[in-house]
Amino acid sequence: MADSAPPAGQDPQEDARSRGLRVGRPFGIPVYVSPSWFLVALLITVLFEGQVRDVASPPWSHLVAFAYAVLLYGSVFVHELSHAVTARMFGLPVRSVTLHILGGETAIERESPTPGQEFLIAFAGPLVNLVLAGFGLFAQLVLPLPPVGDLLVAALTFANLLVGVFNLLPGLPLDGGRLVRAAVWKVTGRGGAGTVVAAWVGRGVAVLTLAGGAFAATYPAGDGIGWLSLVWSALVASFIWVGATQSLRAEKVRARIPGLQARRLARRAALVTADLPLSEAVRRAQEQAAGALVVVDHDHRPVGLVSEGAVRAVPEHRRPWLGIGEVSRSLAPELTLPADLSGEALIDAIRRAPATEYLLVEPDGRVYGVLVSVDVDRVFAGV
Repeated sequence: MADSAPPAGQDPQEDARSRGLRVGRPFGIPVYVSPSWFLVALLITVLFEGQVRDVASPPWSHLVAFAYAVLLYGSVFVHELSHAVTARMFGLPVRSVTLHILGGETAIERESPTPGQEFLIAFAGPLVNLVLAGFGLFAQLVLPLPPVGDLLVAALTFANLLVGVFNLLPGLPLDGGRLVRAAVWKVTGRGGAGTVVAAWVGRGVAVLTLAGGAFAATYPAGDGIGWLSLVWSALVASFIWVGATQSLRAEKVRARIPGLQARRLARRAALVTADLPLSEAVRRAQEQAAGALVVVDHDHRPVGLVSEGAVRAVPEHRRPWLGIGEVSRSLAPELTLPADLSGEALIDAIRRAPATEYLLVEPDGRVYGVLVSVDVDRVFAGV
């Protein structure tokens, strides 16, 4: 029910492991099921089984109830896949679709470049759910369904209607919030303004969701359903509130990106050969007021970088006996960046090749300095 972009520099394999069990790759998009889904499926089975007993007796009633849980998340899956396919149609890379305890998430690697694309990608999910709800209603009215089939179709019709309408609520991180963002973006010409408005509306939706659950809990209901609605509404409200807050924080980060310049963040580099003792290399760096060490060959071509952490890890008494080359790492081509990089281009370069240091070079190949990732992080510290 929410779309997101993964953090810059995140390892795709680690990201995949954290998402859960991979169950397929429709349209080339990896689909994962979080372990939390199985808890929800069990809860839905237990709660729905009582209704199924009118048309099926145990153990078939449990099987039908579990089938409903699977079909319900099938509706969520179609919702998220609609987002993903629409984004792919506009050329936006989609990392994955994940089903979890609160529904689903589509990880889109880049923001939409226009408010029109933002609107269409966001609207695709709820639209599919509303269409499925319409088909379900049509099937109930026209087709001669058996009792079990009629019960499942009725439940799925209601579920799709609920998912579609709920996601159209006008606040981030819900799809309706993205529609609000697109509308404000279109009117003001600023996507950031749209994000701020939609995020604050999302916080309001979270408060109303919690209040609605508390109100429902005041009415007597069998089997503790009233209190269950309060717990569930609190869970959903926290999801919306946290998502809206993250959107505000991410917008603050995005606002700083245009002013991000590699030259301004670069550290002066001391050029040293691999056979130079570490202690002497550190002395030369201090003498030159340099904040980084670059290993060069005898033709003064850069061949390695030395991280600040690697230097600190070597005790003082060992530094005179250890060559700088022994604590350096080879300079891979993707770790050499133009010194003129800035803004989104700089972030994209860092995302493509996560590292602690990058060599910055002038257009003619001369070394300008070293970009240290921790210095980039400091730009966004406190956001």
